[in-house]
Amino acid sequence: MSKVAVIGAGSWGTALAIVLADNGHDVMLWARRQEQIDEINEKHTNQQYLPEIELPKSIVGTTDLREAVAGMEDIVLVVPTKAVRSTVQQLRELLTTKATIVHASKGIEPQTHKRISEMIAEEMADSNKLADIVVLSGPSHAEEVCLRQPTTVTSSSLNIEAAKRVQDLFINQNFRVYTNPDLVGVELGGAIKNIIALTCGLTNGLGFGDNTKAAIMTRGLAEMARLGVALGAKPLTFSGLSGLGDLIVTCTSVHSRNWRCGHMLGQGMTLDEVLEKMGMVVEGVRTTQATHELATKLNVEMPITAALFKVLFENVTPQEAAEELMGRVKKHEVEAISNYTLTDNEY
Repeated sequence: MSKVAVIGAGSWGTALAIVLADNGHDVMLWARRQEQIDEINEKHTNQQYLPEIELPKSIVGTTDLREAVAGMEDIVLVVPTKAVRSTVQQLRELLTTKATIVHASKGIEPQTHKRISEMIAEEMADSNKLADIVVLSGPSHAEEVCLRQPTTVTSSSLNIEAAKRVQDLFINQNFRVYTNPDLVGVELGGAIKNIIALTCGLTNGLGFGDNTKAAIMTRGLAEMARLGVALGAKPLTFSGLSGLGDLIVTCTSVHSRNWRCGHMLGQGMTLDEVLEKMGMVVEGVRTTQATHELATKLNVEMPITAALFKVLFENVTPQEAAEELMGRVKKHEVEAISNYTLTDNEY
């Protein structure tokens, strides 16, 4: 069994800590707020993020980042995208041994358009304390993971042996982990599905039904693959857990904070009002900005993303955005997403 640090005690960080504890690992769970850590250590709960869930007693909480990572060879990073760089900068100074950083966040950085693994690599450049970077992604609501309901995710890394080692850390009878060598595709799928989930929630808030949701999800998957292939991802990845799988779970469940955010926008609330009411990070908002910027730069057509960008950042109403999408010029459904041809020996 191993000792593992989980950095970030939100709903997903706590859920992953539970999986690790179930597998017999000693888990150090870090959070900023002392009252949250006191609750985790004394009551073995984390009510703000996971009401009515009892945490294994082998999970120990701390607000001391140095204590959390001391001697750890595996660090699971579960912080919002906007906090990744600052957190990794601290880790760089505090690590006492060479460690693998496993990130389980889903987003793209605005302006730089970097994926999270790229951000980590930049901040750890020239450090002798970084072993590997692995992403853990897939269709996984924290609430259901904590109830030990069957869940499947993907472990991906440029070093497939590191991905396999992380697979071994997490896999159990309730939490099945597959490996995938396509790091770019796995990260992009996990990030962009939040844009589509926001849009599905928004159309539901407008009063539209299942026909609309099916259209948004299907064409959203095409957008995801189109951008992914332009950045070097494998098309088949987007038919897997971190693409289609994550898209389904995030677009169809009220557990999804991105869906809930979109739903409230569709009902007429402003973005500021929605974010204040939710009180949690909605990754899809920043990801929409970053993805729209990146698609524009690469000249990749992403009409759903462009429409949502206008709603979030240009004061276009959801009704106007929907009308614009439906009024686009006629298209062929079966369109090539690139000149890339998949052959049997390429995947």
